Amino acid sequence: MKFPARCLTLFLLCAAPVVPAMAQPEPAASNLNVEQLFASTCGFCHSDGGRVAGKGPQLMNTKRSDDFIRNRIKHGKEGAMPAFGSTFSDADIDKIIHYIRTLKPDQP
Repeated sequence: MKFPARCLTLFLLCAAPVVPAMAQPEPAASNLNVEQLFASTCGFCHSDGGRVAGKGPQLMNTKRSDDFIRNRIKHGKEGAMPAFGSTFSDADIDKIIHYIRTLKPDQP
């Protein structure tokens, strides 16, 4: 009995061993208190915890991508923002980005 080629292909695909996907490692935990960081360090330029522009831009509602923000935190901007790549871990930077993304106007 002869099978059409597409049946053979389907059979071979179904008979192929299933290889489990590699599990993604959990990001390292960060003990960084981002609100305190903004109050003590970042707030010098990003006023009101990043909610309004100061010497630096407003971060709340930024249209910049996470990759852009991550790069700016790590490498800084000459004459405008220092580089923090050797200060913060990737987990810390992820936590800072999360903080920026969740900023809302202060409630009265």
